[in-house]
Amino acid sequence: MGSRPWPDLVGRWRSGTSSSQWATLAVLLVLISGCFAISLPYYSVMPVSTYFVWLVLGMLLLKHRQLVVLSAWTVSGALCLAVVDGLRDGDFGSARASGMLALVIGAALILFQSRRQRSGLPVPLGGAMLADLRDRLRRQGTVPPLPDGWRCQSAMVAAHDVGYAGDFMVARLAEDRSTLEMVLVDVVGKGVAAGTDALQFAGALGGLIGSLPPVGLVEAANDFLLRQESDETFATAVHVLVDLRSGSYDLHSAGHPPALVWRASRAQWEVDSARGTALGVQRRPELHHSTGVLAPGDALMFYTDGVVERPGLDLDEGIDWLRSTAGTALAAGFPGLADRVLREVPRGDDDRAVLVLDRCPGQPRGG
Repeated sequence: MGSRPWPDLVGRWRSGTSSSQWATLAVLLVLISGCFAISLPYYSVMPVSTYFVWLVLGMLLLKHRQLVVLSAWTVSGALCLAVVDGLRDGDFGSARASGMLALVIGAALILFQSRRQRSGLPVPLGGAMLADLRDRLRRQGTVPPLPDGWRCQSAMVAAHDVGYAGDFMVARLAEDRSTLEMVLVDVVGKGVAAGTDALQFAGALGGLIGSLPPVGLVEAANDFLLRQESDETFATAVHVLVDLRSGSYDLHSAGHPPALVWRASRAQWEVDSARGTALGVQRRPELHHSTGVLAPGDALMFYTDGVVERPGLDLDEGIDWLRSTAGTALAAGFPGLADRVLREVPRGDDDRAVLVLDRCPGQPRGG
């Protein structure tokens, strides 16, 4: 089979290694040199202004060190060509001078932006890395298929629709599919600002869930946040462990808004009593614990404060609003309930998440 140099080069570039960067730079320098060869006899076809394209392409493909080399080669070559052509025509002109000045300023701005790129990667690779981390966070929060008679759904919206949120969930279904463990977390902050903390925290919780009992897991999460450098890294969390055979559940809350429990026999959402204190604030957080049993037709709803908190609205009023809204949305059934509730939440500047676990009607008690 024949070799595939271009796919191989693209694959090497995506790796972000030093060798791939120098190889990419070499290709760009050859192409730019070809443009120099065209500009020398036909400057009007490829004047100094066209070399902005190479600077922008370099910003997209190269790390800072390689970009410096490309910028120096491109700017110096383009300026020399402009001077040579001006002397040859005997008419340098202000338009030519302004184009040269704009190229120098543009190169300086591009290098400044590249220098401030904290990931150390070209812009597309840095964005791809963040997108990959975001997707991993979402996959980690995906609940595995549950046994017959149980359904789980979640819906999340980042502040300002930026795609990165401080709200996340981790879940684990026991190997024998008898118990489901879930943690819904709200990291302080909004959007991208909280997204990086959430990614790191989610990785820690994902490695601990299922390995520690509920209280130990929450306390380990609290210790993790206390070890962070920032004094403002804290979060609220709610942990639930559900026996999928009997429907019994244990709930631990660390400063999280109270869960709602749908009682089919009363056809209403009831407010759970567990609240507690946030994680990352004190050495031993105050955890509130509650228990209950989900009968067929019952459900649990968890949510973050972005769903119920709004300026001028008391938290209890927000919870009452959610109870009413969720009750109305439930008229269409449990499937899609989380999405329908979030659509009713007024747009705000906070991340929002809703998690619903329900036990299907008609399932015999005891599983």
